[in-house]
Amino acid sequence: MEAGSSSFGAAAPPSIPTCSEQSVWSDASPLLAAACRDLQDGELVHGENFSLFAAMSALEIMDPKMDSGIERSGYNSIDEAIEDGVAPIPLNLDRTLDIQCTLDVMDHLFSCEATWHKGHTLAQTVFTCIYLMRMERTSSHALLNSFCRILRATCNAIISVVSTARTHEEEDLFTMSFGLPLRDEADEKCLSILNSIEETISRQLRACKAQTLPKKKTLEGLESLQDNPELEEGYCRALLCRLRFRKHFFHVVMCMRKPHGRGLELARKHVASCLTELSLMLKSREFLKSQSNVTLQQGDENCTTASGCQPVGFDVSLNSRLLSPTPPRAVKVLSWSNAIGYFEKLLHDLDVICASSLDPMLENVLHFIVQFQKSIPDLVPRAFLQQTLLIQDGKLYGQNLFSDVISRALSLPDIIGDKEFQMNEFVVQLSQLGINLLKILCTNTAWQRRKLGKSLQDWSTISIQLELALKREFGETRNVLNNENMCMRVSKQLLIWTQEHTYWVASRFLILGFELDLYSPSEYCMVYWYMYVVFTKLIEKMQLRVLSSSQNSQRKGKKKRDHSRDSARDTTLSSSCLLLQCYVLLSEGLSMMLAVLRNESRSFQLPTIFNTEQERFMQHFDLLQKARIPEYISYYSFRESASRACISDLVKYNFFKEIQKIIPSLRGSFASEPEKLAELRRIEQVAEHNRVALNIVSQIGAADPSLRVSFEFTHHPHFAVAVVKRS
Repeated sequence: MEAGSSSFGAAAPPSIPTCSEQSVWSDASPLLAAACRDLQDGELVHGENFSLFAAMSALEIMDPKMDSGIERSGYNSIDEAIEDGVAPIPLNLDRTLDIQCTLDVMDHLFSCEATWHKGHTLAQTVFTCIYLMRMERTSSHALLNSFCRILRATCNAIISVVSTARTHEEEDLFTMSFGLPLRDEADEKCLSILNSIEETISRQLRACKAQTLPKKKTLEGLESLQDNPELEEGYCRALLCRLRFRKHFFHVVMCMRKPHGRGLELARKHVASCLTELSLMLKSREFLKSQSNVTLQQGDENCTTASGCQPVGFDVSLNSRLLSPTPPRAVKVLSWSNAIGYFEKLLHDLDVICASSLDPMLENVLHFIVQFQKSIPDLVPRAFLQQTLLIQDGKLYGQNLFSDVISRALSLPDIIGDKEFQMNEFVVQLSQLGINLLKILCTNTAWQRRKLGKSLQDWSTISIQLELALKREFGETRNVLNNENMCMRVSKQLLIWTQEHTYWVASRFLILGFELDLYSPSEYCMVYWYMYVVFTKLIEKMQLRVLSSSQNSQRKGKKKRDHSRDSARDTTLSSSCLLLQCYVLLSEGLSMMLAVLRNESRSFQLPTIFNTEQERFMQHFDLLQKARIPEYISYYSFRESASRACISDLVKYNFFKEIQKIIPSLRGSFASEPEKLAELRRIEQVAEHNRVALNIVSQIGAADPSLRVSFEFTHHPHFAVAVVKRS
């Protein structure tokens, strides 16, 4: 019987091809060796259809979180380490060295705290300090004791914020306490004790400055910190800035936790003080380095202390023995310099949150979160944004019911607080969707995109339900704009608002794909085509809302003052529509340009070695397709549209030139909004460069084999610029 057939006449199942005389084997070792030489730490070899973000799971060898290894010390318990002199009290018998060692402990804890914020565990960072594990040992060392207590109180408060916001899902280990001693009744007095110590050191510093006697004489009425009068002022300054930073940072955390945004203004003042103390900590570095033992110094990239010395009182692996759930890893702690940089960015992010206007308009809240996320904030500031500002007790800022937020968005202030409206089943569902949307937008970029895609089904479902209910209740008269009763008007506007936000979520989902580097150049054509369709629908819904808002302002009994307020709001909405129109033109222009290059020069064609273009389309847009966003749009719609693209139409409908006509009229509308003015400049640059590139392509001809076109994101993170070259 021949291979490939069976006794039943059917073909045999496919099998792995065997080696034959025609097989050609090549040695891949030189290729792999060349790739290894070129790759930097953290980089992966990937094909056009594979990236770290697209992979379901990937193990990055030697990554500190995914493949951290293990480091063991020789101690089996804290008591054993203490008996061996790992955490002495006092830290050194020499009073000068005792202060130096105390500063090193403070600095290393500072680096450990920043490392914990970056997603590592408390047990492997902050609580590698034996002084924190056995706080009673430091009772005779008031300076170290008060510092450790306020640090522990701060960590406990941050855990509470992150746990409540539930952003810790991103970093599963962040909030796990592993049974560590995180709270003590004495911690409540940590601030008063710290203030007392700060005052004592401040008096010492003032005495140093005012001292007119020779420095070798004892300072009258004050006990010096250490035995060398020449060094007293330097050590006082170094200690004060560290203590004050801890105090002000604790105040920042506590003020931001106050309900209804009551503590935000005071928190901003403490943020400014923290930044001042951080700069003073940096200035103290040279003094502390000059006093450290040269043989103990390391490079700045590895030093976890300002002096460069190794701190006493730490054991990196003790907790992995004591606490069974603790990962068996020795975490690489951030350097002191990197920790300073981390806290500077953290404080700037918290300052942005504190400066929020607490505007109850949902559109402005969404814009604020999107702008805030552009700075790529870490886990802690995003948790503060969600838990302490946006969502408190299921209300916006802890003050505004989401039903009232929706009624404001519908321009129906006369039903704010209306119980019937609040209890409407659709309003209840939309309120929950609004809360979930704000929570999703506060997660990191990868989680945000995944969750937005899943939420699209909910938005689409309630939109369909609303439309069916409106049709069932009022029939086809729902399209009549005049002579509407209150119930019909509210139902229709609720539907428009829901559809608008459905398309807003869809547009955000598509845009985040660029930030996550999910799209390859050969896929840009379909991505921009889909963005064009979604943005067009979004404008349509926004304009309907503007029209409904205008009609509301004309209803009988409207006050003149309210007319002017609504008119200003309509102008703002119209400007937003024009900005969206720029996005529509950019998306359509780029999609058509890429389609022309595909059709006429065969460039930007999708390779079919792994999967077809239709499969790629479904990979990227399956969640949109399942939610029917937009309706009647499919891969075949894209293929038909792309196949008809030609260079003559692209030149005739010069989308990039149209953008340049719109932008001047928008500059006046956004004169008081620097972020939007910057966005206009970016759009204008993309339009100008693509207009020039289009002219060159049309003159040379897209089919010219010497033409080389590539796309770069040099001016805008989401809209590419065509770069044309001739070989």
